[in-house]
Amino acid sequence: MRLTATQRQIICHTSTEIFGAGVGVWLFGSRVDDARRGGDIDIMLDIPTPVTAPALLKARFAAKVTRLLQGRKVDVLLSAPNLMRLPIHDAAFQQGQQL
Repeated sequence: MRLTATQRQIICHTSTEIFGAGVGVWLFGSRVDDARRGGDIDIMLDIPTPVTAPALLKARFAAKVTRLLQGRKVDVLLSAPNLMRLPIHDAAFQQGQQL
């Protein structure tokens, strides 16, 4: 996993701050592979309760994490009971690592 302990802490703290306790945080994509270089940070947030205004919350999370990580690009995927589940969600769960 190509995230520092500080980066993981920032991501997890921000997810709890915005989405509440119980949110699962998954890193997926190129950052899971230690042999690769660069790339944005792909995060899936597994929220146990229905989410209202998911686009707003997703944008708020991404903006705050990007700012706290000195401009590092962050892509965010949400999984919640009231949101459509797509194949990318399955791939993130299967190939990703929970933080």
